[in-house]
Amino acid sequence: MKKGFGRISVERKLILLGRVEAGERVADVARSGGVLRKSLYEWRDAYKAYGSAGLNRKRGPNRFRASDDPAAAACGPPDARPPDLELDELRKARSRIAALERLVGRQQADLDFFPEALRSWDEKRRASGAPISSRSSKK
Repeated sequence: MKKGFGRISVERKLILLGRVEAGERVADVARSGGVLRKSLYEWRDAYKAYGSAGLNRKRGPNRFRASDDPAAAACGPPDARPPDLELDELRKARSRIAALERLVGRQQADLDFFPEALRSWDEKRRASGAPISSRSSKK
């Protein structure tokens, strides 16, 4: 493809951006992909700001969120994910942390309760004269 002619698909842009994010030089990726270096920088900035939806900005307003495009998320640059996905993962992580803290709290309550209950039970058995331990099951 010659520079400046035709449109490049979002998938192709994501592949080129993935190569740049993987460490290839922008000039080499641009040369082999048949695009301008300037275009790669613009696509990178648009992707970081809007996700894969930002790669079609010249076609008009975006009608969907970046997280609605699973194909783009699968083949996009590894370190640059749409902001909506990051926020969703953050919410899920916070929810999981809260659930684990509740579980730890219940376990701590159990650890505090049972030794005290056992001590109280032993004191009642001693006061009543009943043996503290039961007979061995071995005969």
